Amino acid sequence: MTPTKATDKTGESRDAHASGDNGASHVDGETHAQESAASVEVAASVRGLSKSFKKARVLEDVSFDVGVGEALVLLGASGSGKTTILRIIAGLERPDSGRVTLHGKDVTDLPARERGVGVIFQSYALFPRMTVEKNIGYGLRIRGRRRREVREKVAELLKLVRLEEHRKKFPSQLSGGQQQRVAIARTLAYEPQVLLFDEPFGALDAQTRVRLRREIRVLLREVNVPAVFITHDQEEALELGDRIAVLHAGHLEQVGTPEEVYNRPETEYVATFLGAANLLLGVTVGSRVELGTASIEAGGEIARFRDGQSVKLVFRPEDVCLSLAGALPEGCRRLTNGVIEEKHFVGAYERLTIRLDLIARQPAEGEAPLYEVTINTPEKSLGVPIFVTRPKPEASATSLKVGDRVAVGLTAFRVLPNFVLASEHASRTLDIHKTDV
Repeated sequence: MTPTKATDKTGESRDAHASGDNGASHVDGETHAQESAASVEVAASVRGLSKSFKKARVLEDVSFDVGVGEALVLLGASGSGKTTILRIIAGLERPDSGRVTLHGKDVTDLPARERGVGVIFQSYALFPRMTVEKNIGYGLRIRGRRRREVREKVAELLKLVRLEEHRKKFPSQLSGGQQQRVAIARTLAYEPQVLLFDEPFGALDAQTRVRLRREIRVLLREVNVPAVFITHDQEEALELGDRIAVLHAGHLEQVGTPEEVYNRPETEYVATFLGAANLLLGVTVGSRVELGTASIEAGGEIARFRDGQSVKLVFRPEDVCLSLAGALPEGCRRLTNGVIEEKHFVGAYERLTIRLDLIARQPAEGEAPLYEVTINTPEKSLGVPIFVTRPKPEASATSLKVGDRVAVGLTAFRVLPNFVLASEHASRTLDIHKTDV
């Protein structure tokens, strides 16, 4: 099969799109994420999916690719549209507009049974009165496969999912994780082109979920079948996905590897949904972001924003560096000073709340100040709180206590336009990494 070149949802190539200066950030993210799939064979592709139920719009022009052997996770809160996408790919729902392609074949108008798609549901949907081996072989038997062929295929799959010693058991005699493996084996029996996982771990306890996630990743590598997972669990998405597609209210906010989506969120929504994030409102002034009287050097690429544009400084709690002496370590950009208000030990790390000294810049006539003056007194405490995490070795090496005044800097951050969602505005984002100078 000839590899399919990944395109953005307008149908333009990535190179053509990149020449523009003010593309919508969610389109930039989508095409950027598809660069990794551009050089590999595309197994599944959705283009321009839109869907409404009565007057409610649940999907709006959603596009992405899934490479051969790739695991893509659709991540979003309830009502984000991820289940509707899965049902459209499976042929259980028709889109109002848009197309679904599997291995180069347009299947949008094909019924579910002709698509070669396997769906693993949260409920497993096992037959309670059939043994494990009969559950796995069920799909082959109803397709008229010979008894010997069924027997050999079932034996192969039992070995693959490591359930050989449980072949004669009934579903009620298995653990939740074992039942999930039976459901996967049954789906793999008829060699689907794509696997779809509908919240596959929702019915399992936390410990079993973690173990089964790892088992499924190993299994998918062995069978080399592309998979699409849907989940609302951020940790699950980070561990399972080769790439993650973040959805909100039917819009695709960003597509990228777990590292890209976590470390370089393209919108405020992605930053706050996928892990903890601090957000500070500021304005661009030259090559810096000004936050009240504090400011931080943001590098030459801040030219992507006009001078004086309202922006948000976004950073993870683990990307904050602190110093009692005032001298910050190399590679840490100074932000301001602050006072430690809370300190909690949570096992592997220490969590701090620090109130920053951010004083309002002089507002223009009719303009509200960005921040109130910071006053730390027993009667009143103003300023801007941020959350900081320190790994246990660092916390042990340099002890901090409530009331300590510290210098605050950042090893990595993002500068985003002052809007929450990709669908709200069309503007570029600025990427700042700890390796930039």
